[in-house]
This record gives sequence, structure tokens and C-alpha cells, in this order.
Amino acid sequence: MSGLILIVEDEKDLSTTLEYNLEREGYQTRAAYTGEEAIMLAQKSPYPDLILLDLMLPDIPGTEVCRRLRSIGETRHIPVVMATAKGEEIDRVVGFEVGADDYVPKPFSVRELILRIRAVLRRTQTLDLEAGVELTFGDLRVDPDAHQVWLGESEIVLTALEFKLLTTLLSRKGRVQSRKQLLDDVWGIQADVSTRTVDTHVKRLRHKLGSAGEYIETLRGVGYRFRPHTE
Repeated sequence: MSGLILIVEDEKDLSTTLEYNLEREGYQTRAAYTGEEAIMLAQKSPYPDLILLDLMLPDIPGTEVCRRLRSIGETRHIPVVMATAKGEEIDRVVGFEVGADDYVPKPFSVRELILRIRAVLRRTQTLDLEAGVELTFGDLRVDPDAHQVWLGESEIVLTALEFKLLTTLLSRKGRVQSRKQLLDDVWGIQADVSTRTVDTHVKRLRHKLGSAGEYIETLRGVGYRFRPHTE
């Protein structure tokens, strides 16, 4: 799998190392050393397929970079992997809240990082739903090809991971999905990612879906299920 990776890292030695290793794996790379430069380069054609984003940048925090990327039409669907020395759970939660698709604390194995990048690209480039078929459920409308979601006439902006989570649950409506199963199928990895990550994303997805958030049911001690019927 190939693609263009935007590396946002102010430590130039580390950035060079990441560029070298990613290019060895067949990826193209683009480097930014500040948050403002990252936002500019993310909007440059060809758009990156993934952004590897450090939180500790010299001008603006990586969380703010992520927020702004999610507010721009051209970049809002680009997956973001945060790589940072901040490794506390609260930092991971904040990262996911602003739209990150994965989070790798430093120091990290370059090999593990590449596996994480592959997994994120795989899940954002492949849908289990039949291409070209627009789905409707109550007030919710999903276009898999365009990666767009509407509630009534209002479009709901989702990250690539949130979109994958929604379409996975919707395509299996009425069937219970355990947290572990969702980690395997949506996140695409079997690593030391807490099942609380699933809870955080489901909560965020429900909030974004507004009144349609009630379509996603919680089965305590089991997992989640997309309601089989609107009534």
C-alpha cells in the first residue's frame, strides 16, 4: 500500500528518520516543522493520504492543528495519527476528541508506527459496504463513496475513523458488536489499545449524530448495536 504521508515534526533529525523509513516502505513523504506550515501543506495538491502529527510544536499545539484541519473542507477527511511524548490517558482522550484517528506515544518503534499507519490507511480506504449505494436509516443518510453523512438536510462532518465506525455499525444493524470486535474491524489492529478507546469514539459519534445518536445502543458488559429498526 502506498500513499503520501505529511510528517509534522519539529525535531528535524526525527523527521528525517521517519521520511527515510516511510519511503523505504514505498510511501511518498512531505515534511512540516510547524503547525502553520502543516495546515498549509495539508491543503496543497496532491493532498496527503495521512498526516503524522506531533502535539508539541513550536508555534501552535498539535491539537489546534487537528481542530483546524477538521474544519477545512479539503482536509477534514484526511486521517491523523498523533505521535507525541505525551502519553497520559487524558492526552489520548483529548487527541481523539479533536479528531485524531490513532495515537502513538513516544518513544515508539518505527516499525510499530508504520504498522499503525498501514492499519489506518487500510481502514480509511476500504469500506465493507457496497460501493455506490447510498444508505438511509430514519433521518440518517450515508453516502459511502463520498464519505458524507447527513441528518435531514444538514451534513455531519465525521473523521475517517468515525465514518468507518458508523458504517461498520450500520452495515451490521441489529447485531451486537463487542468492543474487541470493533477494535479489530474498525481500528484494524490488535495492539495495546484500550477498549475505552471504543467508548470514547462511540460517545463522540453519538454527539455528532445528534438525534440520530440514539440509533446506537449500548449493551452493558457486551458492546454496541445499531438499532435494527427506526421505531
